Amino acid sequence: MTTTEEAKPEGGVELSPSEFARLAAIAREDAGLALPEGKRLMVQSRLARHLRRNGHESFESYIRMVEKSKGGPEREDLISLLTTNVSSFFRENHHFDTLARDVLPELIAAARGGARVRLWSAGCSTGQEPYSIAMQALSLAEDVSELDFRILATDIDRVVLKTAVEGTYAAREAEGIPQNMQSRFVTTTDDGANIRIGDAPRALVTFRQLNLIATWPMRGKFDVIFCRNVVIYFDDVVQGGLWPRFCDALHDNGWFFLGHSERLSTAAEKQFQTAGVTTFRKRPALKGAA
Repeated sequence: MTTTEEAKPEGGVELSPSEFARLAAIAREDAGLALPEGKRLMVQSRLARHLRRNGHESFESYIRMVEKSKGGPEREDLISLLTTNVSSFFRENHHFDTLARDVLPELIAAARGGARVRLWSAGCSTGQEPYSIAMQALSLAEDVSELDFRILATDIDRVVLKTAVEGTYAAREAEGIPQNMQSRFVTTTDDGANIRIGDAPRALVTFRQLNLIATWPMRGKFDVIFCRNVVIYFDDVVQGGLWPRFCDALHDNGWFFLGHSERLSTAAEKQFQTAGVTTFRKRPALKGAA
Protein backbone atom coordinates (compact mmCIF):
# COMPACT_ATOMS: atom_id res chain seq x y z
CA MET A 1 0.00 0.00 0.00
CA THR A 2 1.27 3.48 -0.86
CA THR A 3 1.22 5.79 2.12
CA THR A 4 0.17 9.44 1.94
CA GLU A 5 3.74 10.43 2.80
CA GLU A 6 5.12 8.46 -0.11
CA ALA A 7 2.48 9.64 -2.60
CA LYS A 8 3.01 13.38 -2.04
CA PRO A 9 6.46 14.68 -3.01
CA GLU A 10 8.02 16.71 -0.22
CA GLY A 11 8.64 20.31 -1.21
CA GLY A 12 7.27 19.60 -4.68
CA VAL A 13 10.28 17.44 -5.60
CA GLU A 14 9.17 14.51 -7.73
CA LEU A 15 11.24 11.55 -8.90
CA SER A 16 10.53 10.74 -12.53
CA PRO A 17 10.63 7.16 -13.87
CA SER A 18 13.83 7.88 -15.81
CA GLU A 19 15.51 9.42 -12.76
CA PHE A 20 14.43 6.47 -10.64
CA ALA A 21 15.93 4.10 -13.21
CA ARG A 22 19.28 5.89 -12.90
CA LEU A 23 19.20 5.62 -9.11
CA ALA A 24 18.21 1.95 -9.32
CA ALA A 25 21.17 1.30 -11.63
CA ILE A 26 23.54 2.87 -9.08
CA ALA A 27 22.01 0.86 -6.23
CA ARG A 28 22.46 -2.37 -8.15
CA GLU A 29 26.00 -1.57 -9.26
CA ASP A 30 27.18 -0.46 -5.83
CA ALA A 31 25.27 -2.77 -3.50
CA GLY A 32 23.43 -5.38 -5.56
CA LEU A 33 20.08 -3.90 -4.53
CA ALA A 34 17.07 -4.66 -6.73
CA LEU A 35 14.69 -1.70 -6.94
CA PRO A 36 11.66 -2.43 -9.13
CA GLU A 37 9.51 0.41 -10.45
CA GLY A 38 7.01 -0.23 -7.66
CA LYS A 39 9.55 1.17 -5.19
CA ARG A 40 9.78 4.58 -6.91
CA LEU A 41 7.50 6.45 -4.49
CA MET A 42 9.26 4.90 -1.51
CA VAL A 43 12.63 6.04 -2.86
CA GLN A 44 11.22 9.49 -3.59
CA SER A 45 10.03 9.78 0.01
CA ARG A 46 13.29 8.60 1.52
CA LEU A 47 15.47 10.92 -0.55
CA ALA A 48 13.39 14.13 -0.58
CA ARG A 49 14.55 15.38 2.83
CA HIS A 50 18.14 14.48 1.99
CA LEU A 51 17.95 16.61 -1.16
CA ARG A 52 16.67 19.63 0.75
CA ARG A 53 19.30 19.30 3.50
CA ASN A 54 22.04 19.24 0.86
CA GLY A 55 20.79 22.12 -1.24
CA HIS A 56 19.50 20.21 -4.27
CA GLU A 57 16.39 21.68 -5.89
CA SER A 58 15.73 18.64 -8.06
CA PHE A 59 16.48 14.94 -8.27
CA GLU A 60 18.27 15.63 -11.55
CA SER A 61 20.98 17.74 -9.93
CA TYR A 62 21.35 15.24 -7.09
CA ILE A 63 21.64 12.26 -9.43
CA ARG A 64 24.23 14.00 -11.61
CA MET A 65 26.33 14.62 -8.51
CA VAL A 66 25.98 11.02 -7.29
CA GLU A 67 26.82 9.62 -10.73
CA LYS A 68 30.08 11.58 -10.70
CA SER A 69 31.07 10.55 -7.16
CA LYS A 70 31.61 6.82 -7.62
CA GLY A 71 33.28 5.46 -4.50
CA GLY A 72 32.62 8.68 -2.62
CA PRO A 73 30.66 9.37 0.57
CA GLU A 74 27.54 10.52 -1.31
CA ARG A 75 27.24 7.07 -2.88
CA GLU A 76 27.51 5.53 0.60
CA ASP A 77 24.86 7.93 1.88
CA LEU A 78 22.56 6.97 -1.00
CA ILE A 79 22.88 3.25 -0.21
CA SER A 80 22.27 3.98 3.47
CA LEU A 81 19.07 5.83 2.59
CA LEU A 82 17.88 3.06 0.29
CA THR A 83 18.50 0.11 2.58
CA THR A 84 15.93 -1.09 5.08
CA ASN A 85 17.32 -1.72 8.55
CA VAL A 86 14.93 -3.61 10.80
CA SER A 87 16.36 -5.78 13.54
CA SER A 88 15.59 -7.05 17.03
CA PHE A 89 17.18 -9.23 19.66
CA PHE A 90 16.67 -12.99 19.21
CA ARG A 91 14.65 -12.43 16.05
CA GLU A 92 13.32 -15.69 14.58
CA ASN A 93 13.91 -17.40 17.89
CA HIS A 94 13.89 -20.92 16.43
CA HIS A 95 17.34 -20.22 15.00
CA PHE A 96 18.65 -19.43 18.47
CA ASP A 97 17.06 -22.60 19.82
CA THR A 98 19.02 -24.54 17.18
CA LEU A 99 22.13 -22.55 18.01
CA ALA A 100 21.87 -23.37 21.73
CA ARG A 101 20.90 -27.01 21.27
CA ASP A 102 22.79 -28.27 18.21
CA VAL A 103 25.51 -25.79 17.25
CA LEU A 104 27.19 -23.98 20.12
CA PRO A 105 27.86 -26.90 22.51
CA GLU A 106 29.98 -28.64 19.86
CA LEU A 107 31.76 -25.43 18.87
CA ILE A 108 32.49 -24.46 22.47
CA ALA A 109 33.90 -27.93 23.13
CA ALA A 110 36.09 -27.58 20.04
CA ALA A 111 37.30 -24.16 21.20
CA ARG A 112 38.14 -25.57 24.62
CA GLY A 113 40.24 -28.13 22.80
CA GLY A 114 42.21 -25.34 21.10
CA ALA A 115 40.21 -24.94 17.89
CA ARG A 116 39.60 -21.59 16.21
CA VAL A 117 35.84 -20.91 16.10
CA ARG A 118 34.36 -18.13 13.97
CA LEU A 119 30.78 -17.03 13.40
CA TRP A 120 29.67 -14.37 10.91
CA SER A 121 26.62 -12.13 11.08
CA ALA A 122 26.40 -10.90 7.47
CA GLY A 123 24.14 -7.87 7.18
CA CYS A 124 24.14 -7.26 10.92
CA SER A 125 22.25 -3.94 10.75
CA THR A 126 22.24 -2.19 14.15
CA GLY A 127 23.85 -5.14 15.93
CA GLN A 128 21.05 -6.99 17.69
CA GLU A 129 21.77 -10.25 15.85
CA PRO A 130 25.49 -10.62 16.68
CA TYR A 131 24.90 -9.50 20.27
CA SER A 132 22.15 -12.12 20.55
CA ILE A 133 24.58 -14.78 19.32
CA ALA A 134 27.18 -13.59 21.83
CA MET A 135 24.73 -13.66 24.73
CA GLN A 136 23.56 -17.13 23.72
CA ALA A 137 27.15 -18.40 23.72
CA LEU A 138 28.00 -16.78 27.06
CA SER A 139 24.85 -18.19 28.65
CA LEU A 140 26.13 -21.68 27.79
CA ALA A 141 29.76 -21.16 28.77
CA GLU A 142 31.16 -18.31 30.84
CA ASP A 143 34.68 -19.06 29.60
CA VAL A 144 33.84 -18.36 25.94
CA SER A 145 35.58 -14.98 26.19
CA GLU A 146 38.82 -16.76 27.10
CA LEU A 147 38.68 -19.05 24.07
CA ASP A 148 39.50 -18.49 20.39
CA PHE A 149 35.80 -17.89 19.77
CA ARG A 150 34.79 -14.72 17.94
CA ILE A 151 31.87 -13.25 16.01
CA LEU A 152 32.38 -11.07 12.92
CA ALA A 153 29.48 -8.69 12.23
CA THR A 154 29.36 -6.82 8.92
CA ASP A 155 27.07 -4.43 7.12
CA ILE A 156 27.37 -2.13 4.11
CA ASP A 157 25.81 0.78 5.99
CA ARG A 158 28.28 2.72 8.13
CA VAL A 159 25.40 4.60 9.82
CA VAL A 160 23.85 1.47 11.34
CA LEU A 161 27.30 0.14 12.22
CA LYS A 162 27.84 3.19 14.42
CA THR A 163 24.75 2.23 16.42
CA ALA A 164 25.93 -1.39 16.56
CA VAL A 165 29.35 -0.46 17.92
CA GLU A 166 27.80 1.77 20.57
CA GLY A 167 25.57 -1.10 21.71
CA THR A 168 22.91 1.22 23.15
CA TYR A 169 19.22 0.72 22.35
CA ALA A 170 15.79 1.93 23.41
CA ALA A 171 14.65 0.19 26.60
CA ARG A 172 11.70 -1.45 24.82
CA GLU A 173 14.14 -3.58 22.81
CA ALA A 174 15.02 -5.50 25.96
CA GLU A 175 11.70 -7.32 25.60
CA GLY A 176 13.27 -9.64 23.04
CA ILE A 177 16.10 -10.69 25.36
CA PRO A 178 15.41 -13.65 27.68
CA GLN A 179 15.13 -12.50 31.28
CA ASN A 180 18.06 -14.56 32.51
CA MET A 181 20.30 -12.95 29.88
CA GLN A 182 19.01 -9.44 30.59
CA SER A 183 20.15 -9.70 34.18
CA ARG A 184 23.61 -10.92 33.16
CA PHE A 185 24.47 -9.07 29.98
CA VAL A 186 22.40 -5.86 29.84
CA THR A 187 22.41 -2.65 31.88
CA THR A 188 19.76 0.05 31.97
CA THR A 189 20.53 3.76 31.95
CA ASP A 190 19.68 5.75 35.06
CA ASP A 191 16.65 7.34 33.42
CA GLY A 192 15.40 3.95 32.23
CA ALA A 193 15.15 5.11 28.62
CA ASN A 194 17.91 2.92 27.17
CA ILE A 195 19.71 -0.36 27.60
CA ARG A 196 23.37 -1.03 26.95
CA ILE A 197 24.95 -4.35 26.02
CA GLY A 198 27.50 -5.42 28.61
CA ASP A 199 31.25 -5.77 28.17
CA ALA A 200 31.31 -9.58 27.89
CA PRO A 201 29.11 -9.92 24.78
CA ARG A 202 30.63 -6.79 23.25
CA ALA A 203 34.11 -8.30 23.58
CA LEU A 204 33.09 -11.28 21.45
CA VAL A 205 31.91 -9.19 18.48
CA THR A 206 33.96 -7.30 15.90
CA PHE A 207 32.07 -4.92 13.60
CA ARG A 208 33.30 -4.12 10.09
CA GLN A 209 31.86 -2.39 7.03
CA LEU A 210 31.51 -4.86 4.16
CA ASN A 211 29.74 -4.85 0.81
CA LEU A 212 28.58 -8.41 0.14
CA ILE A 213 28.89 -8.07 -3.63
CA ALA A 214 32.48 -6.79 -3.38
CA THR A 215 35.64 -8.67 -2.41
CA TRP A 216 35.57 -10.31 1.02
CA PRO A 217 38.86 -9.79 2.86
CA MET A 218 38.35 -12.64 5.35
CA ARG A 219 40.81 -15.48 4.82
CA GLY A 220 39.74 -18.08 7.38
CA LYS A 221 36.57 -20.13 7.09
CA PHE A 222 33.51 -19.84 9.32
CA ASP A 223 31.71 -22.43 11.41
CA VAL A 224 28.42 -20.51 11.28
CA ILE A 225 27.04 -17.82 8.98
CA PHE A 226 23.88 -15.84 9.67
CA CYS A 227 22.64 -13.96 6.59
CA ARG A 228 19.03 -13.29 7.40
CA ASN A 229 16.63 -10.91 5.66
CA VAL A 230 19.43 -9.61 3.45
CA VAL A 231 19.32 -11.47 0.12
CA ILE A 232 15.62 -10.64 -0.32
CA TYR A 233 16.84 -7.22 -1.48
CA PHE A 234 18.90 -8.81 -4.29
CA ASP A 235 17.66 -10.20 -7.59
CA ASP A 236 18.20 -13.81 -8.66
CA VAL A 237 21.43 -13.01 -10.50
CA VAL A 238 23.07 -11.37 -7.47
CA GLN A 239 21.79 -14.10 -5.16
CA GLY A 240 23.13 -16.73 -7.53
CA GLY A 241 26.59 -15.22 -7.23
CA LEU A 242 26.43 -15.15 -3.43
CA TRP A 243 25.41 -18.74 -2.64
CA PRO A 244 28.68 -20.37 -3.76
CA ARG A 245 30.68 -17.65 -1.99
CA PHE A 246 28.90 -18.33 1.28
CA CYS A 247 29.47 -22.04 0.73
CA ASP A 248 33.20 -21.49 0.13
CA ALA A 249 33.39 -19.37 3.30
CA LEU A 250 32.07 -22.21 5.46
CA HIS A 251 33.84 -25.25 6.86
CA ASP A 252 32.38 -28.58 5.78
CA ASN A 253 29.18 -29.19 7.79
CA GLY A 254 29.16 -25.50 8.74
CA TRP A 255 25.81 -23.94 9.58
CA PHE A 256 24.00 -21.39 7.39
CA PHE A 257 20.94 -19.45 8.58
CA LEU A 258 18.61 -17.50 6.27
CA GLY A 259 15.60 -15.27 6.98
CA HIS A 260 12.08 -16.67 7.11
CA SER A 261 11.12 -15.46 3.62
CA GLU A 262 14.38 -16.45 1.90
CA ARG A 263 15.08 -19.59 -0.08
CA LEU A 264 18.18 -21.12 -1.60
CA SER A 265 18.32 -21.50 -5.35
CA THR A 266 18.03 -24.95 -6.90
CA ALA A 267 21.76 -24.90 -7.67
CA ALA A 268 22.64 -23.90 -4.10
CA GLU A 269 20.55 -26.74 -2.67
CA LYS A 270 23.20 -29.08 -4.05
CA GLN A 271 25.79 -27.41 -1.81
CA PHE A 272 23.68 -27.30 1.36
CA GLN A 273 21.43 -29.76 3.14
CA THR A 274 18.36 -28.69 5.11
CA ALA A 275 18.77 -28.85 8.89
CA GLY A 276 15.62 -27.02 10.01
CA VAL A 277 13.44 -24.06 9.09
CA THR A 278 15.64 -21.85 6.87
CA THR A 279 18.58 -23.64 8.47
CA PHE A 280 21.22 -25.42 6.40
CA ARG A 281 24.54 -27.21 6.65
CA LYS A 282 27.27 -27.20 4.04
CA ARG A 283 27.62 -30.57 2.34
CA PRO A 284 31.19 -31.89 2.54
CA ALA A 285 32.99 -31.94 -0.80
CA LEU A 286 33.24 -35.39 -2.32
CA LYS A 287 36.76 -36.75 -2.16
CA GLY A 288 38.36 -36.83 -5.57
CA ALA A 289 35.80 -34.46 -7.04
CA ALA A 290 37.09 -31.95 -9.56
